[in-house]
Amino acid sequence: MCRRQKKLTINNELDLSDAVIVKSGRLKSVVWNDFDRVRKGETYIAICRHCKKRLSGSSASGTSHLRNHLIRCRRRSNGSNGVAQYFVRGKKKELANERRKDEDVLSVVNVRDEHEKEELDDVNVVSVGLDQRRCRFDLARMIILHGYPLSMVEDVGFRMFIGNLQPLFELVAFERVESDCMEIYAKEKHKIFEALDKLPGKISISVDVWSGSDDFDEFLCLAAHYIDEAWELKKRVLNFFMVDPSHTGEMLAEVIMTCLMEWDIDRKLFSMASSHSPPFGENVANKIRDRLSQNKFLYCYGQLFDVSCGVNVINQMAQDSLQTCCDTINMIRESIRYVKSSESIQDRFHQWIVETGAESERNLCIDDPTRWDSTCTMLEIALEQKSAFSLMNEHDPDSVLCPSDLEWERLGTIVEFLKVFVEVINAFTKSSCLPANMYFPEVCDVHLRLIEWTKNPDDFISSLAVNMRKKFDDFWEKNYLVLAIATILDPRFKMKLVEYYYPLFYGTSASELIEDISECIKALYDEHSVGSLLASSDQALGWQNHQHRSNGVAHGKEPDDRLMEFDRYINNTTTTPGQDSKSDLEKYLEEPLFPRNSDFDILNWWKVHTPKYPILSMMARNVLAVPMSNVSSSENAFETCQRRQVSETWRSLRPSTVQALMCAQDWIQSELEST
Repeated sequence: MCRRQKKLTINNELDLSDAVIVKSGRLKSVVWNDFDRVRKGETYIAICRHCKKRLSGSSASGTSHLRNHLIRCRRRSNGSNGVAQYFVRGKKKELANERRKDEDVLSVVNVRDEHEKEELDDVNVVSVGLDQRRCRFDLARMIILHGYPLSMVEDVGFRMFIGNLQPLFELVAFERVESDCMEIYAKEKHKIFEALDKLPGKISISVDVWSGSDDFDEFLCLAAHYIDEAWELKKRVLNFFMVDPSHTGEMLAEVIMTCLMEWDIDRKLFSMASSHSPPFGENVANKIRDRLSQNKFLYCYGQLFDVSCGVNVINQMAQDSLQTCCDTINMIRESIRYVKSSESIQDRFHQWIVETGAESERNLCIDDPTRWDSTCTMLEIALEQKSAFSLMNEHDPDSVLCPSDLEWERLGTIVEFLKVFVEVINAFTKSSCLPANMYFPEVCDVHLRLIEWTKNPDDFISSLAVNMRKKFDDFWEKNYLVLAIATILDPRFKMKLVEYYYPLFYGTSASELIEDISECIKALYDEHSVGSLLASSDQALGWQNHQHRSNGVAHGKEPDDRLMEFDRYINNTTTTPGQDSKSDLEKYLEEPLFPRNSDFDILNWWKVHTPKYPILSMMARNVLAVPMSNVSSSENAFETCQRRQVSETWRSLRPSTVQALMCAQDWIQSELEST
């Protein structure tokens, strides 16, 4: 025992029969929860309530020796939560005072005296003083949440930092933290599984392609989109797995189906959104749809199942626009570099700006070629100062060749295209989860502009617009039904927005197409109505089967699928006495439009109106969760390479570990955002 500890120890043979217990409000330290302070004459003594050992209780002695005793107290260690409470729950002011008076309690692990080291080892200070498992899992969750490399736990600097910060913490190796991350993934996965199992509605999924360490490594990210019981739109990553380059479309479809069945959501699907880029071609979506349609899992014979990403088609059109005038863009980019090459050239260029009246509030900038929105900004500013560029080309023989008047004019038209595309993508990515009703007005605006651009008298511009429209028409043909139904379920628009835009698109053919949409939404409503009726019937059948089993009667076969049409007939022709014969859908469409305002929340509207429209609200829950974009943020939306990449810190890990980290990161981040 060290000299200081000996001085603070009181002779156990001292007679304390006439000692007085001291109760003072000045005893603020939490250590007094485990000691009694008594006074024998002028001497103050602290008696351990666990082992009855006597130590100095004088105020001049401080309390560190009492803390150190509690660490080593054998009787206390059996039922104690450890000394952590004394430096975690104690007041900061008290701890600061104690640090000035005595050694910090944590310095006990650094004691040089060999005898004291043996004593500490005997009582296993580490296990008593710190919750090692909790600290390990906090470390693993931090690594997952922030995308840190797992190997950081073996870095010398990290180990020195942790050793000084908390000497009681047992440092872990790479394998240990990887195992902890896998355990966190398993626990979080169980939570997601239970949440999906309890959902009142259907689930839509999105499939996105990610790049690995090189061009040959590819990952598929499978995510679920749904509206929960509280009418909150959620997105959760389900799987993140490496794609085998040898997989055919049929094999890939089978892999995805296996994932869906493992999550037990193959019977709950409503739609699937994908980019249709390799390796995920259109045939993969078709095979999954055919598989689900065979089992009658999909609404409207799968017409609403296969949807594509709206951001992708806008990006393709934007990049096509830039590609048609890439030489002119390079010319402008080099001209800007020349202007910025020296202060004297910048001064002369500023004079030409003043002479031509081309003043601009923005300065010339060089774009980031990997982000086409920055190219749009560069061109937009350059166009404002094009007359100054022309003067520079005339008076400065060293300047880069300047675009011609025709090239400037065409570039101005293309920039107008790009500005529209930027606005649309910003609208699509203003939130990581957008209800499907948000897309129809934006898409229709692009549709109208493409029709207008194809009529441009310049063949260069009109041919570009025709090529862009072909890409857009492919997207529109695949998605127009879902887009229209989603906007009809918006009480601010209902059928009116469709009835407004379609004549502008199709002229005299519009009425027939509007009727097709009307029939589709009625059929979708009928299927939800039948589903609601069957759900009620299943409850009744379950009670009957319970009664039969109670009476020893064997359980019969499920009703045959051919009676589905009979159920629909009963639902459509049966009216409860005194009940309005109109359906939820008819009532909804007949009522006036809800006033439009900027803070309208469609999910809250349907939450409030669920009692009024029980069946239609069920349909709205399913339709509004359809993901029309795989891109969750504007940071990724404008990249010329649409594929996101697995971080360098994780891509070299085993595929199973990569999946666990990517999924767990999404789940933990989503939980933090929701709280």
